[in-house]
Amino acid sequence: MEKLTIIKVGGKIVEEEDSLNKLLVDFSRIKGHKLLVHGGGRSATRLGEKLGVESQMVNGRRITDAETLKIVAMVYGGLINKNIVARLQELDINALGLTGADMNIIVSEKRPVSEIDYGYVGDVKSVNSNTLSTLIMQGVVPVLAPLTHDRKGHLLNTNADTIAGEVAKTLAAKFDVTLVFCFEKKGVLRDENDDESIIPSLNKGDFERLVREGVIQGGMIPKLENSFEAINSGVKEVVITRASEIGHELSGTHIFPN
Repeated sequence: MEKLTIIKVGGKIVEEEDSLNKLLVDFSRIKGHKLLVHGGGRSATRLGEKLGVESQMVNGRRITDAETLKIVAMVYGGLINKNIVARLQELDINALGLTGADMNIIVSEKRPVSEIDYGYVGDVKSVNSNTLSTLIMQGVVPVLAPLTHDRKGHLLNTNADTIAGEVAKTLAAKFDVTLVFCFEKKGVLRDENDDESIIPSLNKGDFERLVREGVIQGGMIPKLENSFEAINSGVKEVVITRASEIGHELSGTHIFPN
């Protein structure tokens, strides 16, 4: 199978000029097929504050009421996504910006209310691998915003790590997939105040133990949950690292099955 590299990049990196420019230059140099999934939570939070809409987070996931949904749709599907696409076109990368609603790429269902009402948050139910793989094989580089739809006319805010993981799992049947979660640290850290305390490899047992011990917490939990689901579903390689490692031999934290 042909190689496909899926890069998921966090909001802070795509929202700052210097880090975004370096990221996209490095991304453009990746050999073979590639796909980019981006976040943008900090920008959504800042815009929400300006508009008087308070952000609420639980375990690294955003609670999305009707007003927050409008903000994330504008920021994720609009400003950030199209800015990335324009920059990639400048680098001769034939990028196509997509939400899950475009071409029916990703269908979700609204998360049911249990102990927490997450509002208009979507849990991914299907990824249109045929459409994505056709685009990729034609030389198109999809740039996916963290928005999906429910086929009932509603957009849903969906965790970007989840989207990257679900897309990787689905496309693993058609490509030799490497999934890279990029953020501002060198990998998963034992001590959040020590950037050199990288955990070089993790299996599911290690992860569960470190969560119990409070070493791994917050937004890193869903990132790792998606990583383990991907590696156990046919994705060849999953790495959590900093964006500057793109295009090089990947250091950081490598995820292994049980």
